[in-house]
Amino acid sequence: MAPKKDKNILEHGTVADNRRARFDYEILETLETGIVLRGTEVKSLRNGKAQIAESYVSPEGGELWLINANIPEYVQANRFNHDEKRKRKLLVSKKELAKLARGVERSGNTIVPLKLYFNERGMAKLLIGLAKGRKTVDKRQVQKERDWSREKQRLLKTG
Repeated sequence: MAPKKDKNILEHGTVADNRRARFDYEILETLETGIVLRGTEVKSLRNGKAQIAESYVSPEGGELWLINANIPEYVQANRFNHDEKRKRKLLVSKKELAKLARGVERSGNTIVPLKLYFNERGMAKLLIGLAKGRKTVDKRQVQKERDWSREKQRLLKTG
């Protein structure tokens, strides 16, 4: 007999997306990282609940950490639950870590989480980006370009 599948459980796909990051920052390069999670955190993510909008990534002590990401408690776990905003270790190679750390130190860039998702194998992954902050003028210019491209698509579709 096959195991019963619940419709609300995510097996693969996006759990959380940081759309604001692409507006506030110019993404220079992206990298897919693994993330160390507890069992209740994975269950909560499979329910499709997480927020990475206010979180950031920091290289500390030769490791990469996701700080201030909110993964809500898993209701059925009662006393075995996790802390919602704990620091979570990210899994990257030493070479990639050194490259990211150099980018942060040398250029004053930031590492921002872009997307939290389950890959095809069902593993939780975090897409991070080495980013450079945009000034208000740059944000306005990006907004104008997006509006114009949207308008152009609409004109091409109707015309």
